[in-house]
Amino acid sequence: MLSRREVRRWVSSAIVSVALISGAAVFGAPYGLAAPDGPRPNTGSADGPDPAAPTIPNVPPPSIDHIVPINDRWLRVWVNSPAMRRAVEVQVLLPRDQTHPRPTVYMLDGRSAEAESNNWTTLGHADRFFEDKDVNVVLTVGGPASFYTDWKRPDPVLGTNMWETFLTRELPPLIDAKFNGNGNNAVMGVSMGAEAAMMLAIRQPKLYTAVAGHSGCFSMGTDLGQAQARAVVATYGGTPDNMFGDQHDPAWLDHDVLLHAEALRGKAIYLSVGSGLPGRYDTLDNPDVVSTVGFGGPLEAATNLCTRRLTDRLTALGIPVTATFRATGTHSWPYWADELGQSWPTIARALGA
Repeated sequence: MLSRREVRRWVSSAIVSVALISGAAVFGAPYGLAAPDGPRPNTGSADGPDPAAPTIPNVPPPSIDHIVPINDRWLRVWVNSPAMRRAVEVQVLLPRDQTHPRPTVYMLDGRSAEAESNNWTTLGHADRFFEDKDVNVVLTVGGPASFYTDWKRPDPVLGTNMWETFLTRELPPLIDAKFNGNGNNAVMGVSMGAEAAMMLAIRQPKLYTAVAGHSGCFSMGTDLGQAQARAVVATYGGTPDNMFGDQHDPAWLDHDVLLHAEALRGKAIYLSVGSGLPGRYDTLDNPDVVSTVGFGGPLEAATNLCTRRLTDRLTALGIPVTATFRATGTHSWPYWADELGQSWPTIARALGA
């Protein structure tokens, strides 16, 4: 019998799959919210303040509140965030040799992000993978259905989400200062986190040298792209208008990766996705119940279309991209665990790791 959590994930996947598949035929439709020369992305960076960035008067600057070790190289770190109006936990994996400056990899979770962990470690085994890598790794904790972006308004269910400000402005200087970071950063994510990673990369182009997205969709500005994002937020009890406003708000276009793909020029880019057909991991031993009950296939097939669109767009712009389109595989963590290793050479070369 499925647990409540599993049932919730099952229903969530079903709704998102319907939202994606039902509109797959119009995925290439023109943008319906504004002309492609509409609002441009936020190009602020950790190098200096962005005049448009939110400010909170009479609030102390971001700071590390406290650290609790899981082991000698895996830490739970709480950061006082003025933007989020609370202490936000991230987890940090440290390399064996901590005597010299090194790059930092930021890893974003999927839509079911847990309150006390990150699926990159619990299901993707990132702690094992990075055990011998010469980088810091920062893993988000929490933020389900948030898209790791700055929301227009706090949400009664999902709370205050100012993730872009936290992840790109508040957190990196603290990580570099505390853990000997050298300012060279990469960001990667899966599913919702894949779209979020690409959004952060277009909106903060000076911050990241490399970006990887696994099984994501990247067209917030299209009718279908907005529909899938709204479905993700709604299935976790949130109010979609609290994220980017109503359906005509230009903020949806501001976060559209295809529309602003030029901002990815000069970065190392890795994309991956399966076909949706059952593959080697789609067995009863798969810990991700989404794939075992039949919705991981349609969902991955939809993200395959999304990934092809972004790959085609980058190719048309003459922007190099490494893309892996697997012949099989569903929307499921065992495949993403494999893709971590597959993507690493592209990311590592860009970081000089």
